[in-house]
Amino acid sequence: MSHSVDVVKRGGKRPTEAYSRKKLEASVYAACLSVRSLDGHAKQTAAQVADAIEAWMKNKSEITSTDIRRQASKALSKLHPDAAYLYQHHRVIL
Repeated sequence: MSHSVDVVKRGGKRPTEAYSRKKLEASVYAACLSVRSLDGHAKQTAAQVADAIEAWMKNKSEITSTDIRRQASKALSKLHPDAAYLYQHHRVIL
């Protein structure tokens, strides 16, 4: 990714932080593993979701963590609906 995007944390009470592809991929990967995806499939899915998020935020300088979760859930639902449900509702389920 060529430009920096600031992520406003949930509730706006914590400081912003730079977007991290690794952090996004790790959370999507964990959701995939939680619904018993194979390791390779989970990694590939996480990379595809991160690619979709980076395309979505291409012309943005600031986004919210809620925006990332919503867009990632949308991308993930096309690739792995069960993991998308868990990813989207993890605060409620866990």
